[in-house]
Amino acid sequence: MYERFYRLRERPFALTPDPDYLYPSRVHKEALSYLRYGIESHAGFVVITGAIGSGKTTLLQTMLRGLDGQTTVARVMNTLLDPRELLESAMIDVGLDPEGKSKPAMLKAFGEFLVNERSAGRLVLLVIDEAQNLTLPALEEIRMLSNLETEKSKLLQIILIGQPDLRDKLDRPELEQLRQRITVSYHLEPLDADETAHYINHRLARAAIGAPLEFPGDVTEAIHARSGGVPRLINVIADATLVFGYGEERPVIDGELVREVIADLDATGVLGPRSNPNRRDSVVPVMAGDPLGAKAGVAAAGMAGAAAANAAFTRTLEEEKLARELAAREKALGQRELEMANREKELAEQRRVLAEQYRLLRTQAQQTAVATVQTAAPAWPPATAAAAAATPVRPRVQAPDFAMYQSRRRRPSFWRRFKNTLLGTEPVLEDSL
Repeated sequence: MYERFYRLRERPFALTPDPDYLYPSRVHKEALSYLRYGIESHAGFVVITGAIGSGKTTLLQTMLRGLDGQTTVARVMNTLLDPRELLESAMIDVGLDPEGKSKPAMLKAFGEFLVNERSAGRLVLLVIDEAQNLTLPALEEIRMLSNLETEKSKLLQIILIGQPDLRDKLDRPELEQLRQRITVSYHLEPLDADETAHYINHRLARAAIGAPLEFPGDVTEAIHARSGGVPRLINVIADATLVFGYGEERPVIDGELVREVIADLDATGVLGPRSNPNRRDSVVPVMAGDPLGAKAGVAAAGMAGAAAANAAFTRTLEEEKLARELAAREKALGQRELEMANREKELAEQRRVLAEQYRLLRTQAQQTAVATVQTAAPAWPPATAAAAAATPVRPRVQAPDFAMYQSRRRRPSFWRRFKNTLLGTEPVLEDSL
């Protein structure tokens, strides 16, 4: 309609939850950080609440778009369900067929699916939008699903997204066990005046073809004053302003035009009554089969008042502050554990390198010793060191020379000398007897 007149690719203030137009305000960045922390740390329940039109669904779409391929998401959008229907919706969304199965059979099939996904290295994420509509039995069924776990971690990660009424339900004594399993909780607050101006001009710049159209400060202040900083109401007013500007062929949007638009929207009842975006009083109609909800609804109707609202708002701020502090401490602890794990890996690597160096030096020394022994020992026969030390060294004796005996005259025998003596042929010598 007005896109060509204002040089826009598309309507920048459409009410569909488009992640491309998410403005990273302080609260939305914190909410995304809480969601990612809850998923990466495999925490228990993650609860994100916010007023109607505060951008919860857009935030959820942005988070789901950033998940990797190792995450299986089961998303339940229609929460006006009883416990069995809730389980069937979760099974259908992950591709399981609950048709004709009893509830125990469905739980068994769903548990086997979770075990198979974990064995394949995938995380299963159950996201329940508009969780404030869940009955107490349905919330108790969700708690029972969270009991599907291994010895180390949960098999199912559960995220509850809802309006402030969800906090009212979770505060009931009947849901004490569920409330104790909530490890991450965050409440989306409305935008302030500066954030409202940045939000509007951010969307205009995202949709612009050429030089982006900008709303001046007096226009954004008027929109913030009427919308209360709720993104959906901001979109309604800003979109109507562009429509009125196109109808009157105004290329520039001024404060007079936006005031006329707001007056017309109020007169036709499009914006509705002014509401407190931080309310905590339950407005969810009581469902059949929820007697506890009926009693709570009657009690809540009789407890309206300014003092109660202020006390509830103060408690909300305190809870959110404590949740932020707890998340910061858990994040610091996780960082320290990561640093310690890296340090242990470094020490293990150093020990491995030292052990390898020692082994190489020892092998080299042994090889050197073997080479020295082989060089010093005779080739054959190999004599051991012990045998060489035990054998005494004998002096070499020179063989007798028999030649000298051959040169001498042979001495006469005894009888010949005796005969010669008797016959007187040879003188008798004293030494010859």
